[in-house]
Amino acid sequence: MRVRDELRMNVNQQPHMASPYGQPQPGYQGYPQPGYGGGHVPSGYPAQYAAYNGPDSAYQQGPPQGYSPYASFPTKTLATNLVSDLSSSSPLDLGMRGPPTSGAPPVSGAQNYSQFGQGETQNGPPPMGAPPQRPPVSQPYTPAVVNLSGPQPLYDQQFGAPPVGMQQMTNQMASMQVGSTAPSPAGPGYAPPSVSQAPISSAYTPAAPPTFSLTSTAPTHPPPTEAMAQAPPRSYYGAPPPAQQPFPNAAPPFSSTGPTQPQAPPPVSQQSFSQVPPVSQPPFSTALPPGPTQSYGGPHPPTQPSFPRPPLPTSQLSNFPGGPPPTSTSSQIPGGMQPQPPVSQPSPYHSGPPPNTSGFPPQVGAPPRPPLAGMQGPPMASQGPLMAQANHVPPSQPGMPPSPINAALSGPPPQPGMQGYPPQQNGAFGQVRGPQPGYAGPYSGQPNYGVPPAAPAPAPTAPKRLDPDSIPSPIQVIEDDKANKGSEPFTTGVRGQAPPLVTTKFQARDQGNASPRYIRCTAYNMPCNADMAKQSQVPLAAVIKPLATLPPDESPPYLVDHGESGPIRCNRCKAYMCPYMQFIEGGRRFQCGFCSCVTEVPPHYFQHLDHTGKRVDCYDRPELSMGSYEFMATVDYCKNNKIPQPPAYIFLIDVSYNAVKNGMVGIVCQELKTLLDYLPRQNPDVESNIRVGFVTYNKVLHFYNVKGSLAQPQMMVVSDVADMFVPLLDGFLVNVSESRMVIESLLDQIPEMFADTRETETVFGPVIQAGLEALKAADCAGKLFVFHSSLPIAEAPGKLKNREDKKLVGTDKEKSLFQPQVSFYNTLAKECVAQGCCVDLFIFPNQYVDVATLGVVPTSTGGSIYKYTYFQASTDQERFLNDLRRDVQKQVGFDAVMRVRTSTGIRATDFFGSFYMSNTTDVELAGLDCDKTVTVEFRHDDKLSEETGALMQCAVLYTSCNGQRRLRIHNMAVNCCAQLADLYRNCETDTIINFFVKYAYRSILSSPTKNVRDSLVNQCAQILACYRKNCASPSSAGQLILPECMKLLPVYLNCVLKSDVLQPGADVSLDDRAYLRQLISAMDVAESHVFFYPRLLPLQQLDVESMSLPVAVRDSEERLSRGGVYLLENGLNIFLWVGVNAQQELLQNIFGTTAFSQIDPGMTSLPALDNPFSKRLREIIESVRAQRSRYMKLMVVKQEDKLELIFKHFLVEDKSNNGGASYVDFLCHMHKEIRQLLS
Repeated sequence: MRVRDELRMNVNQQPHMASPYGQPQPGYQGYPQPGYGGGHVPSGYPAQYAAYNGPDSAYQQGPPQGYSPYASFPTKTLATNLVSDLSSSSPLDLGMRGPPTSGAPPVSGAQNYSQFGQGETQNGPPPMGAPPQRPPVSQPYTPAVVNLSGPQPLYDQQFGAPPVGMQQMTNQMASMQVGSTAPSPAGPGYAPPSVSQAPISSAYTPAAPPTFSLTSTAPTHPPPTEAMAQAPPRSYYGAPPPAQQPFPNAAPPFSSTGPTQPQAPPPVSQQSFSQVPPVSQPPFSTALPPGPTQSYGGPHPPTQPSFPRPPLPTSQLSNFPGGPPPTSTSSQIPGGMQPQPPVSQPSPYHSGPPPNTSGFPPQVGAPPRPPLAGMQGPPMASQGPLMAQANHVPPSQPGMPPSPINAALSGPPPQPGMQGYPPQQNGAFGQVRGPQPGYAGPYSGQPNYGVPPAAPAPAPTAPKRLDPDSIPSPIQVIEDDKANKGSEPFTTGVRGQAPPLVTTKFQARDQGNASPRYIRCTAYNMPCNADMAKQSQVPLAAVIKPLATLPPDESPPYLVDHGESGPIRCNRCKAYMCPYMQFIEGGRRFQCGFCSCVTEVPPHYFQHLDHTGKRVDCYDRPELSMGSYEFMATVDYCKNNKIPQPPAYIFLIDVSYNAVKNGMVGIVCQELKTLLDYLPRQNPDVESNIRVGFVTYNKVLHFYNVKGSLAQPQMMVVSDVADMFVPLLDGFLVNVSESRMVIESLLDQIPEMFADTRETETVFGPVIQAGLEALKAADCAGKLFVFHSSLPIAEAPGKLKNREDKKLVGTDKEKSLFQPQVSFYNTLAKECVAQGCCVDLFIFPNQYVDVATLGVVPTSTGGSIYKYTYFQASTDQERFLNDLRRDVQKQVGFDAVMRVRTSTGIRATDFFGSFYMSNTTDVELAGLDCDKTVTVEFRHDDKLSEETGALMQCAVLYTSCNGQRRLRIHNMAVNCCAQLADLYRNCETDTIINFFVKYAYRSILSSPTKNVRDSLVNQCAQILACYRKNCASPSSAGQLILPECMKLLPVYLNCVLKSDVLQPGADVSLDDRAYLRQLISAMDVAESHVFFYPRLLPLQQLDVESMSLPVAVRDSEERLSRGGVYLLENGLNIFLWVGVNAQQELLQNIFGTTAFSQIDPGMTSLPALDNPFSKRLREIIESVRAQRSRYMKLMVVKQEDKLELIFKHFLVEDKSNNGGASYVDFLCHMHKEIRQLLS
């Protein structure tokens, strides 16, 4: 036992990663690191991160026992090693499989369907032939079941009729087993408690409900001796990645090397995993709902030794066979894993205290727990998937990758009585569990406490853990949606139809509802009444992007001009004419779809009706047939009833010492000379009529007269910053073409004038005041571009002090750090909005600048913030200039007011985004660009009817960039439902997450981050518990059942919970957190999706002939192959990760060198080599950049290099160094929360 405990302790010591945004660790100097803000980092990480001094003693470079630390990545073999507690189909199809059969499938039934043949590796989605994962609305409703109750061999799927009722994903989550048969002595669902049980991490485990126990029993039978002998060392994140063997030459991680195979398993064709179920229990979980079920359990047919991946669509986590698999010890670790440092000695990558051995994310302040023999629960991802049955490796076929090793996913069952393998690990929360009393050895015949044994036990082998391949896979859902919805145009005419996902490329055709590019809803079936909405807890919201850019194959909204009379509106609610208005009395009047009021049709707008009651000219008028269109606004819609002046752009450049020294001033001046030719315009053939002005500043402000008639620009200095005014009116705002020579002369002179400045102090408030006063004097709206470098400490209005205090992080006072430190900027923001003065801020900080305060004006005026931490001209110039060009050129509306009207029964109650509100209904934006979204939450104020559905109309009044006043209208109709099942059938998870993030990021201004995280988990658990209780067929409480369209809610929510804003690592600066909080508040759904779940593309699978990208892989270290090269993008950064064993040909094609050691990690762009691969890769990087609103700087990350810590921060399915749980563990946690709610 001692040996095993010792080993288990080592197993859990996982190196942790450093955060992506902070400074590099000591010893990492000068490495460019992406903060969210950018550049190279001169200084060091906080001391919490020790310098990397080469491999840790226990972190050996050489392959231990035939397995190298990252070799974990290559094959599917492994994939299955991670047998899951949720073991179900491959990417856990949570929910679209055939409905369960009324009886459990026969224990020994052959498996009827296997999607992959022998040895196939499957990393991304299964082939398109598989049934789709997101069924179109019309398909039968099929909830997904995740059975967290007990392992089952993955495969006994009896395929029946198309789904009717429920998909079951029945995977065991540790002791979350509750069966419908004899309860264990401890009560239903309990494994007998064990004395040695370690407490589950306090922050993550609310008191367990009576039906759910994480206890583990002390092993009553020692595991077989061979099993004990083989506790191999473990790899960096623990286990080989589950899915990918792109290069056959990568050694299979668990090949026959090392002591991992205590005895050769029988040839594949004979193994039969049979386990005799205890007499008292049925052979398969009787809790499965009736209907043809697919419970991935049961013996594999002898013919399929290799990874038979279950068919796509269902979401079922199967019951694990034979009850909680016993595991007690290190013997669970498959051979060949990297040894970890002993418990007492944190690995060099570890940023904090040694991780608790239980595998749960270390909670702040909690002492590490001693490893106990009886601990149980699924290991964290970072701990590495505990290899399920790793020691049982069926002989590989010649020429094939070894077949998968996975209790639930692997080949045919072992013969009864095959003993001698280490006990399996099962679990909730990463603890190891000992064999149950009464288990005849670790496998056959052990009574299942609380769970009917689901079929013969899988091959006895290494430990059990939730198999990442059997829980819902984002990649699979994304690929299925592309296959199902990417080929046909999406027509918006059907009310309540959910659109394709944001990751699917599609063409939208407007037939009466706004395109999903303009509006996405959290639910396309709204509950009919408030009680139902409250019961489900599904947020009812819309993410609206009023000026979204459309792809070239979609036509922009039509412009309708009704002349001086202006748009036709409802008399009572003032809704604008739209397809939901019903014409009556032969066309002389219309009834409003929103408030039902009847209004006279003006004589000039009259038209006869056809036999269906529609106007004859219906399809000739955009406002009667389209979801989105624009009206020309009349003078009545203008401020002060005056036609607006064309807007102005004012550039305000910080010329203090830091800004000059880092090269920013020179770069801005040089770029503006050409950029001014690209100011936005309504008509590309006509010159822009936007006027421009220039100011420089440090402690004082310098205004420039650049009138076209002058020979040289004139400078005027305003030193009285306490009472700001504009010293000149004529000549400050000018037309670019008229004053080109003078402007160019000025831009040449500014860098020279301030080249030798010694002034380090700056002001900030007066700078914005100066721009605001200039716009007031010119009586126009406009935008200020402020280029700023440091905390404004000079004596002036809006002066700030350094209040960065890391000690407040995690305390109740932490919220003060996100609030502005002075109220001056709130008042200033209000004045800016009133004038239509939008502020875009470009900051270049080398230290704390209080982004939370400086960002108040930009975020209240509809502006943007761009942050370039440790800006260095050589590496960051490209990113800055691309951001600046796009920011100056993009389409923008000024002086905007947005109002959302709804039909009777619901109303807009809450708004999120970068804007200002002076009342409860009008969203005011000094500037509204094509990237900004406004998120609107709806509440019931009456009942809705299923016949009429619910309507919303978003109207935005704005001044276009050529000075025209316009109204942009977007209409959306959704269905209403009286059944909860209909609500859950038609939700969009990406939009729900976007709403949750914005809600949470606003909440941290008033609540401690821990409370915000807890409330998110609680709301998500309530949504899923309500579904389980009201919509799912009855089934064992050990099953986690997820609605098909929400099966990714847990994985995405976990990404949000461990984001730097809500759960920061020690090296994430307060400025970065404030910056991200402000940035994400106005993000659209596509950008928030890739930000929280980055896209990871395996470039070794790139086909240079094809225009399509390789299928992405899941964001986990287990998916990386040492022989591969991967591209990861999250909307702010692009990483190119290069494996240590990448093929020389690949390296030659990308970098022009065959030696891994010669790749320069400092490069920010790839060499332009003359080969198809290099050209295609550079095209892909450019196209990925073009899809995002911010330019992403490229960082090359070499495996095992110091920068890899930053890269790993984005592998969001793994446990994070800031205490964030892995996906597997979070799923277990969610299941526990749901069970508590249900109990």
